[in-house]
Amino acid sequence: MTEASIPEKPDDQLWNADLAPTEQSAKTWRWTDISALWVGMAISVPAYLLSSGLIQQGMSWWQALLTVLLGNIIVLLPMLLIGHAGTKYGIPFPVLLRASFGTIGARLPGVLRGLVACGWFGIQTWVGGFAIYMILNSITDGALIGQPIELLDIDAAQVVCFLVFWAMQVYFIANGIESIRWLEKLAAPLLIAIALGLLVWAYVTADGLGEVLSQPSQFVAGGVREGEFWVVFWPSLTAMVGFWSTLTLNIPDFTRYAKSQRDQVVGQLVGLPLPMAALAFISVAVTAATVVIFGEQIWDPVVLAGRLGGGTAIFGLFLLIIATLTTNLAANVVAPANVFSNIAPRFISFKTGGYITAGLGVAMMPWKLLDSAGDYLFLWLVGYSSLLGPIAGILITDYFFVRRTKLQVDALYRRGLDYEYHRGWNLIAIVALVLGVLPSLPGFLTALGMVENLPTVLVELYNYAWFIGAFTSAVIYYLLMRQPDAQE
Repeated sequence: MTEASIPEKPDDQLWNADLAPTEQSAKTWRWTDISALWVGMAISVPAYLLSSGLIQQGMSWWQALLTVLLGNIIVLLPMLLIGHAGTKYGIPFPVLLRASFGTIGARLPGVLRGLVACGWFGIQTWVGGFAIYMILNSITDGALIGQPIELLDIDAAQVVCFLVFWAMQVYFIANGIESIRWLEKLAAPLLIAIALGLLVWAYVTADGLGEVLSQPSQFVAGGVREGEFWVVFWPSLTAMVGFWSTLTLNIPDFTRYAKSQRDQVVGQLVGLPLPMAALAFISVAVTAATVVIFGEQIWDPVVLAGRLGGGTAIFGLFLLIIATLTTNLAANVVAPANVFSNIAPRFISFKTGGYITAGLGVAMMPWKLLDSAGDYLFLWLVGYSSLLGPIAGILITDYFFVRRTKLQVDALYRRGLDYEYHRGWNLIAIVALVLGVLPSLPGFLTALGMVENLPTVLVELYNYAWFIGAFTSAVIYYLLMRQPDAQE
């Protein structure tokens, strides 16, 4: 059979039209489409918060910029490797998981990835809803500001604005992935213009960037945190990798539509590192400029837009809404929608999976994850990277080193064949996953405040969560899968 042909007699437990291999006629995405997709995802409020958060943690502008750039260069490699399978076989992420975890076992890592995406969907929805809230208060002179609702810790108007932005996204979910691609391609030039406009504003208002970019690191001699640079750098780098470790896994959901491997590779090379580096510079410059302009660091662009006042604030917040919408739909709907569809293909379509994502994103109360830069960078981003790094290590090892990029597509959609393992579960992959997560667990529990007084070496492993998890799981998986009876 050809690499993207329709499997014969697929099992109802493993098949629906959304999970089926993309046929050659539907592989229409050129490198420009994939680059536009990345621009739409990269230029966003959470991505802006990465480098501005590093400034808040004490880095100078160039330290923050290099940390972001290095993290994105590192994460690009597994992104390209895992994306190869999507383009070659036309299969989405949940189906690729079946080769290493088993036809049924694939649901476990898929759900882990899906739940992280639900959290991100909620965060982005909160950002977009809060921008609407800021616009309305700007127009009404703060008339909508009220007392926080007990348990929720936000007021009634914030709840309504959050749900309004949520409903806007549900519209695109209902219209499928092609509507998402259309929106991304349309919005990409506008998002670039938004970012450049923000930089021009900082330059003009702060009377140049000389004073802004001369602000020293807090880690140098005489600084507030003298000698602590590496203490902050390593978990920050892990957080940068962790930011896109989600898309690292489910990138086949997009590369399955690429016309060629060249299109998926060039598209990602152009679309990921360069826009992220440019946004990082804009973010650190603007955050530093706020000290000159307002006398305090404002790391959240939504709050900054609100401080501008008048028509400028309204226009800026409107543009932030567009940026948030494009990012959330591509980065945080497609993956969980496919993952939830994979759990019960007969009953859950891509659209239904998208609706489940939207529901869980509300239930997670995402505004609590953005309480501080520290929680955002070191608890949320580093925390989930400890789960996703091991999955990436297993996927890459299985596809490139165990199977040499050769997959039996029929067997991915049928029980009892090559990827059945033990009743649909590859126990080797589960063991490798658990052992990859374990080294980071003590540090994560310490970060949550659930345990204290653990040995320092155990706690500090958490700072390298994605790297340790990916390497540990990859090595264990490879060694165990090389045993003669491993794939029976």
